[in-house]
Amino acid sequence: MAWLKIQLHDISPQSAESYEDALLSLGAQVVTLEDGADEPIFEPELGTTPLWQNSRLTALFAADVDAQLVILAFTDLMQRADVTVPSVTSDLLEDKDWIRAWMDSYHPIQFGKRLWICPSWHTPPQPDAVNLMLDPGLAFGTGTHQTTALCMRWLDGLDLHGKRIVDYGCGSGILGLAGILLGAHYMMGVDIDPQALYATRQNAERNNITAAQYDVYLPEDTPALQADVLVANILAGPLIQLRDQILAHLKPGAQLALSGIIKNQVDDVVAAYAPLVSDIEIAYDEDWARITGHRS
Repeated sequence: MAWLKIQLHDISPQSAESYEDALLSLGAQVVTLEDGADEPIFEPELGTTPLWQNSRLTALFAADVDAQLVILAFTDLMQRADVTVPSVTSDLLEDKDWIRAWMDSYHPIQFGKRLWICPSWHTPPQPDAVNLMLDPGLAFGTGTHQTTALCMRWLDGLDLHGKRIVDYGCGSGILGLAGILLGAHYMMGVDIDPQALYATRQNAERNNITAAQYDVYLPEDTPALQADVLVANILAGPLIQLRDQILAHLKPGAQLALSGIIKNQVDDVVAAYAPLVSDIEIAYDEDWARITGHRS
């Protein structure tokens, strides 16, 4: 179905909730906030949901709603509440199968020599390659981000046969499950989000990975497993804060990859791990970095 789209521009975090409540009271079916000025928030504090200083709010209404009446009513509500009225525009959002359009835009991706990530609705372009069939619909890692690609290429270059791998911050399970398909004996995934554990299980089943080959845990439930390989694609702050927990899952001499790190954060992460990790190497993909080494 088509939708009426009402957008508020250049809004501040202080006013966002008032605008959202007003539009919902006027019949908005969906309200979303997005960055209005290319101001990425890379590492919010745990338990917080910060907004951009310059945000854009989009509200969707049924297509037969009169845009001018909505804007007039919204303006009246804001004036009576003594809240600044932002710039407002309206448009008709075309009737389109947005899910299908997104699916059509997501294609198989190759990492290194052996490994492909294929959306579950695509036929693998190289059937004899190592193909990880992934459903990106649960929003976690899809392989398209530079940090995930850095980790995937690293895994593709390892000899994982018979080894145990930990995917710390597993999300969709993309890294740990790729490790299984590349020959690892067992994968343990860890994530703070129960939905991530569900997504990993679903993707494991999709790739015929048996329950005996992997386990997924919330951090507080994680057993004291020491693995041969650990990959943690999270953020620089948590990587530093969780250093001891992460390294506790590695045997002496085991291989480690850390990513989710912006270029200007590399020195801080290296400083945290250098006393306990040897053979440190750094790889870059645009503004992102991957740090690898061996557990001393």
